[in-house]
Amino acid sequence: MQQLLLIDDDVELCELLGAWLSQEGYQVFYAHSTQHARQLLSTEASYDLVILDVMLPDGNGLELLKELRENLPHLPVLMLSARGEPMDRVLGLELGADDYLAKPCDPRELSARLKAIYRRIQSTTEDNTKALEDWLEYGDLRFQRSTGNVLTFDQQNQLTVSEGRLLDLLLSRPGEVWSKDELSEQALEKKLTAFDRSLDMHISNLRKKLGNLADGSSRIQALRGRGYFYVKQ
Repeated sequence: MQQLLLIDDDVELCELLGAWLSQEGYQVFYAHSTQHARQLLSTEASYDLVILDVMLPDGNGLELLKELRENLPHLPVLMLSARGEPMDRVLGLELGADDYLAKPCDPRELSARLKAIYRRIQSTTEDNTKALEDWLEYGDLRFQRSTGNVLTFDQQNQLTVSEGRLLDLLLSRPGEVWSKDELSEQALEKKLTAFDRSLDMHISNLRKKLGNLADGSSRIQALRGRGYFYVKQ
């Protein structure tokens, strides 16, 4: 049974979402403050995914997200926000959230988003069971799928599941352009909608973590009106 940690100070909402998610087969744990969340995350309990609210009584969920990305970089995180401000969405995705949903949210949409994240994780995990295919190498870049560890000539970083799947997809055809629709559907497991910047933010984060090529140019280039491609070497 997949274990979720729901971090939100709205007890009534937690009970509503928890009841729905329990019917969907999840085991749900709750934290109503950043302090309680840190306590639960520091134990030996193993969570498969975190649902994190932006506004918490004793701190900012975005700060907690930053800590999670530093300490548990491969733990998927879906952000919730009652404000639904575009800047919250952008900042959450920049800090490494796998997805973002505004409150009030339909429990069915939340469940669909979680299933999409789990499909990405499962697909990545299944691929990583093949030891010979665990490392992806191209030019000076080495990427370990099982850990998200990526090495280039001048730096080392950890990729999130979404970033890793995007890199894997782009490197499957270096130099060829992938449309945004293709990248969103195949790497993020969701259709690209109007005003959805999650793909662009994941690409932006990926570029930063990979660094530039030796000549100073970006490894991942955008072709206006068409999509993105990884520079062929």
